[in-house]
Amino acid sequence: MIEALRVWSAVALVALGVFFTFIAAVGVIRLPDVYARAHTASQADTLGAGFTLAGVALALGWQHATAYTVLLLFFVFVTNPTAAHAIARSAAETGVEPLLADDGSGSTGDAEPVDADAEPRERDAGGEPQ
Repeated sequence: MIEALRVWSAVALVALGVFFTFIAAVGVIRLPDVYARAHTASQADTLGAGFTLAGVALALGWQHATAYTVLLLFFVFVTNPTAAHAIARSAAETGVEPLLADDGSGSTGDAEPVDADAEPRERDAGGEPQ
């Protein structure tokens, strides 16, 4: 009974992980600019990897590999959001503007792309974008 519960819990966690990873992949493909893509990559992908690795750790039971899986889970939780933040900050510092809708409805489908030949924004002495 307990073994069956552990197996089905592991399957449910892996299925949730695959779902969130799929949502993150669709978001990276479909979203319009680097800021929205970095957001979905850091949020949904981290959640998907977390659920999947938790399911793997639960399926392995008490082994050395479980400790490695938990360490990998911690590593993913730290590095995914940090990398997405670094990408978004780099885009902001080089002058990449977010794509915004002109009608104020909040949808980004009709936004025009940012001119790639435009000059980057001026930065103050602290190096932060204005």
